[in-house]
Amino acid sequence: MQTFIVTGGLGFIGSNLIELLLSKNFKVINIDKVSYASNFYNTKNFTKNKNYTFIKTDIANKKKILKILNKYKPHGIFNLAAETHVDRSIDSPDEFIKSNVVGVLNLLEVFKKFFKKFKKTKLVHVSTDEVYGDIAKGRSSENWPYKPSSPYAASKASSDHLVYAYVRTFKIPAIVTNCSNNYGPKQHPEKLIPKLIYNIFNNKELPIYGNGKNSREWIFVRDHCEALFKIYKNGKIGEFYNIGSNKNLNNLQVTKELIKVSKNKINIGKKVKITFVKDRPGHDFRYSLNSKKILKKLSWKSKINLNMGLAETFRWYLTNMNFFTSVSKKLYDKRLGLK
Repeated sequence: MQTFIVTGGLGFIGSNLIELLLSKNFKVINIDKVSYASNFYNTKNFTKNKNYTFIKTDIANKKKILKILNKYKPHGIFNLAAETHVDRSIDSPDEFIKSNVVGVLNLLEVFKKFFKKFKKTKLVHVSTDEVYGDIAKGRSSENWPYKPSSPYAASKASSDHLVYAYVRTFKIPAIVTNCSNNYGPKQHPEKLIPKLIYNIFNNKELPIYGNGKNSREWIFVRDHCEALFKIYKNGKIGEFYNIGSNKNLNNLQVTKELIKVSKNKINIGKKVKITFVKDRPGHDFRYSLNSKKILKKLSWKSKINLNMGLAETFRWYLTNMNFFTSVSKKLYDKRLGLK
């Protein structure tokens, strides 16, 4: 039986990836430092699974991470340990450098040592489309120049470059992935879609940054996780792979779609209406990925369209209302990123 390590596995994408790996009967070690975005609610359905192990530690702890690698000898490591909220990176950029740059550097140093003794391993470093910056038209391919606009995007760009440098210099077996905007079950309510759902449940206004025309390429989290596993299995060492749905919608369109989905499930309150709020500083207008490489080389493409994905997402939050109470309200009720 193969063993995998998922860093940041108490988070949104990490916990969904663990669920996928366990469904394939793999052993999974979840390494998470338990930050504000970590949530044990995300793993409650599989905590008693005999193939699942949780270890609380930071990827910056070299000694402990090396000890874990030597003990479990993972065939694959998916690195999802990261600070991810752009607004928070505007308020506290230093935390993003510590986690997303220094943390990844430490992980690479440990992985370099581990690989010398265990050759059957591979590292998949999970990153974002935000590293490419604003895409006025067309779609950014893997050879597109990086041009990050926020401290978050800059920290992820730095980590991507570090991974590639370690592949070239130290010959470690690693791959970098850049994915578009994820949504789905278990996402922290500071992010757009779960925040809107929370407000719909509580008969509140739906705040949209600026004029709502900022465009994103939306992908359902399960599609992303399937792509990550496909890349682990068949991806080429040292390569970058974009993961997207090839479907762009602006924030206003997404909000209107979500309202439609909501009306099919519940009676929504009179206060539920779209309001426009002050825009984020340096807010990129459009992200859009060219994902032809993963389709051509690995025969992967997304399966779940936005309407299906939003319906499943809304249904999950509706049947998991305790998720919102499992997260401190002060973490998502206050507007961030206006410095």
